[in-house]
Amino acid sequence: MQPIDKRGSVPFDPHYDPMTARTLGPGSDYAPTYWIGTAGPAPEGDGPVTRDMDVDVAVIGSGYTGLSTAIHLAKEHGIKATVLEANGVAYGCSTRNGGQAQISAGRLKRSQWIDRWGLDVARGMHNEMVEAFALFRGLLRDHDIQCDPQEGGHYYIAHKASVMPTLEAEAKLLRDTFGYDARMLSRDELFANAVRDQEAHGAMWEADGVSIHAAKLAFGYLRVARELGATVHPDSPVQGWELKNGVHHLRTPGGIMRARRVAVATAAYATRGLHSRLRDRLMPIMSNSIVTRVLTPSELEAVGIRTMSPLTDTRTLRHYYRLLPDNRLQIGSRAAITGRDAANPAHLNGLREGMARKFPALRGIDLDYSWWGWVDVSHDMMPRITGLPDTPGLFYSLGYGGNGVMYSAMAGRRLAQLVAGKTAPDLPIFNTELPHEGWKTPFRRLGQWGLYHLYHYRDERT
Repeated sequence: MQPIDKRGSVPFDPHYDPMTARTLGPGSDYAPTYWIGTAGPAPEGDGPVTRDMDVDVAVIGSGYTGLSTAIHLAKEHGIKATVLEANGVAYGCSTRNGGQAQISAGRLKRSQWIDRWGLDVARGMHNEMVEAFALFRGLLRDHDIQCDPQEGGHYYIAHKASVMPTLEAEAKLLRDTFGYDARMLSRDELFANAVRDQEAHGAMWEADGVSIHAAKLAFGYLRVARELGATVHPDSPVQGWELKNGVHHLRTPGGIMRARRVAVATAAYATRGLHSRLRDRLMPIMSNSIVTRVLTPSELEAVGIRTMSPLTDTRTLRHYYRLLPDNRLQIGSRAAITGRDAANPAHLNGLREGMARKFPALRGIDLDYSWWGWVDVSHDMMPRITGLPDTPGLFYSLGYGGNGVMYSAMAGRRLAQLVAGKTAPDLPIFNTELPHEGWKTPFRRLGQWGLYHLYHYRDERT
């Protein structure tokens, strides 16, 4: 398979930081990810905006959520959306993630949902996740999206003995309260059935977990959206935004798009100046990922990965990892705090060391790919799919916290419902806005630095 067209008019900027940058795009190369390197050519888009135009619905962002929004606007509401993308299609998180679809959205567990909202709301949230996974699988099946799905459930791996009771309690809660298939595996059972992670003391297994090829999924969504009548304009960043007489005027390098309804689906990649009502509603967090060369038979035996489904450990600064279909190992974790520090070799070395602790046979192994990207973490660790009552015609879906591969499909459907004037379920992620940190905003990264040190201490102590 030939690599995707690398574009090339503007070199990829490894130091891009949404907290400090004034603009994103146009014309940038993609990040040098495994997904872009192995996806093959992307389907065609509709070219950059070249003139002023009037549209019914503008979608900002052509990642999973934006394309799912366009798909569901067409399929369920008869609306042909116009999608604006600052660079290439799915330029941001949708082609830089770990390719793990899990039955969650945001960073909180079911027990934390109960603590925050009560049991009835938590059950409603769980049902939303179950329906979302069915929708995700249905999109792949019904539209023949060839993204190399690897079923097998999700393994949540205890990286130290002290977290096993917490996992056991969560598995029992899932079974007894939510009627969901979750069970515990001992270290020996995990080694025999899934992976020989040398840090592991056991694991919780959840029935729903699918590994996918991140870029093939995005390009599949692009094909479907355009087949249904949506237009997708790459290299068309929104560089100015005004609301005049109920119409949103979105200024791009090639012309102004006038839209009565706008759906924002930019994840962590939009600059702070995109729109005043969205400013500082997210805390962009960086995640690093590496992919090894193809493993030899003896290395595969030593690693002992007998599944290609998602694997995640229990660190707060967690490792997510998996065996790829071509027998490379992919692993990722949190890293730098600022874009300026993103290329610091210490972060790559730390991720290598994390891999070596799990799989000593891979210490010093050559890497074929190394990249990083921004994750859209909300201040309360849960996403929001909502409209703004004080800004007519403006809607957004943001804040997945690294758990958007699966749920973004449903988020796009819910966002399409709101844009079309329908209602979403009566759940907190639909009827409240992303919280704002107010006066704390200038100090957030200082706080993040302190929290990372605290989390690392807690993660690594016995």
